Amino acid sequence: MRDLSLAAERRGHGPRLVLAHGFTQTGRSWGAVAEDLADDHEVVTPDAPGHGGSTDVVADLRQAGELLAEHGPATFIGYSMGGRMCLHTALARPDKVERLVLLGATAGIDDADERAARRQSDDELAAIIERDGVDAFLDRWLGLPMFARLPADPAGRAERARNTAAGLASSLRHAGAGTQEPTWDRLAGLTMPVLVMAGADDHKFVTLGRRLAAAIGRNASFAAVPDAGHAAHSEQPDAFLWLLRGWLSATA
Repeated sequence: MRDLSLAAERRGHGPRLVLAHGFTQTGRSWGAVAEDLADDHEVVTPDAPGHGGSTDVVADLRQAGELLAEHGPATFIGYSMGGRMCLHTALARPDKVERLVLLGATAGIDDADERAARRQSDDELAAIIERDGVDAFLDRWLGLPMFARLPADPAGRAERARNTAAGLASSLRHAGAGTQEPTWDRLAGLTMPVLVMAGADDHKFVTLGRRLAAAIGRNASFAAVPDAGHAAHSEQPDAFLWLLRGWLSATA
């Protein structure tokens, strides 16, 4: 097993939280959210395989989930790609996951043809990254409608630019949504408290989030972050933290 912890930052004291970032980000991208949570928690912010300073470039979601588990026992909080990784951690190593929070995440694409099409799309996107480089790709990626509400943040863009073309391309090919085997039929086996979240205006992931919570069962709840799209924790950090902290207190 390779070591993800080499690329993890720790701060604060208290119950441990592991924050898993989204595609093109790094552990530092949690920014003000991590700083706030570090007031009363030990916050661990690893770089995912293919991102930032991670020593791991090639890892599928299962492998990434096992790597994340090395930071447990803890509450695992994952956004988008990071949420999919945390879900795999919870399914494979429930002994390491005390609580689980999923923001803008999914348990996979059900339809095999749709999954294959997404895999092909991710592979084509990986080739574009390798051809054009990280800066040009970030212009394209951050220009997508799902990120239209992100606040102007030169520091956040600079953090994404620390990634390499090889790392991002590898992440798409090995851990993209098209490679994710659906795990909807396994969700009822999760016994830890689970909070599923989505930006209230991110309609696709509101639907997916409600489905996730229903499939997990009575130990799961769903919360929508008001006036937010896909990157709800970055768009509305105060509202995100208010919902998250309320749930953390209720499940302590």
